Amino acid sequence: MSLHPISATEALRQLDAFDTVVDARTEDEFKLDHLPHAVNWPTLNNVQRIEVGTLYKANAFEAKKLGASMAASNIAKHIQQHVMDKPRDWKPLTYCWRGGKRSGSLSLILSEIGFKVHIIEGGYKAFRAAVIDDIPRHAERLNFIVICGTTGSGKTRLLHALANLKHSDSAPQVLDLEALANHRSSVLGVLPGLAQPSQKAFDTLVWNTLRQFDPGRPVFVESESKKVGNVAVPESVMQKMRASPCLNLQLPLKERVALLMEDYDFFVNDTAFFCERLEALTAARGREVVKRWQDLARNNHCETVVQELLTLHYDPVYLQSMQRNFLGFANATQITLTQSSPQFLSSVAQGLSTKILD
Repeated sequence: MSLHPISATEALRQLDAFDTVVDARTEDEFKLDHLPHAVNWPTLNNVQRIEVGTLYKANAFEAKKLGASMAASNIAKHIQQHVMDKPRDWKPLTYCWRGGKRSGSLSLILSEIGFKVHIIEGGYKAFRAAVIDDIPRHAERLNFIVICGTTGSGKTRLLHALANLKHSDSAPQVLDLEALANHRSSVLGVLPGLAQPSQKAFDTLVWNTLRQFDPGRPVFVESESKKVGNVAVPESVMQKMRASPCLNLQLPLKERVALLMEDYDFFVNDTAFFCERLEALTAARGREVVKRWQDLARNNHCETVVQELLTLHYDPVYLQSMQRNFLGFANATQITLTQSSPQFLSSVAQGLSTKILD
């Protein structure tokens, strides 16, 4: 038998050494969060786990028999569907909630076949704790350059342009927190049709991104508040960002309005949705102002609404936040943009990369 228990901390270090990471939990548990690149082979599915759990409270012995029968059937299907083509040297890593019966049953059968199976001691629960402990270590070893600038100044576009410079090993490293969070990090930052990850999944995504960075080269990141939509940026990452040097993008107001009209065109095309989101600004700007913006939007004057949102709401709030929270903002290197087209920002990104990385 070739079954090897492994600590969650060691699993984090060796994660890329395994051919397949197998999550034996239910579909719902997997959806909430899982190890990077894991596949879901439920030993018990959502319905079965509830059924066995309910029976367990009344008769533990009968519940164990039922659970064993269901698990055996499910494991047989997983082997038939996913394992028959695996070579002898296939090396899987398995886990369930606490490293107990679900991953243990699957791992035992795989090891009896002859595969070298590693199973995480303590399961996902231990993995989650290890990730939370490991994020500060990665944040500390990295050097961030924070891209600041008022709303609509092209911060995200520049970050994407930097990320697209993949021509060599010296290409810029980018931490795109908004992409990981599926949110544009403001009251109006919701992305239609895209659900945000759970907090646990977001933490895992951030950890998995940080661990792949080269500490010898800077990491570009956009200035963010503590929360990106409904998920919170890990505190250690936030602290490191706030203590890091900054760039300050400047773009004329007219260009900023045009950029936002492009990036948030779904609001222009769905004014009812736009008006609904504007409701969230009532506490900050007052009922009368918000109602006026909603009336303008309904009468196809979204550009006017966007300009007033910038000058009356976002700009004052943003500048106060940057001055209060980001130590490097006062001495930020200013980058003045004349336009925000992909071609122009690509050239800016190339120049910035050459200047900082050389």
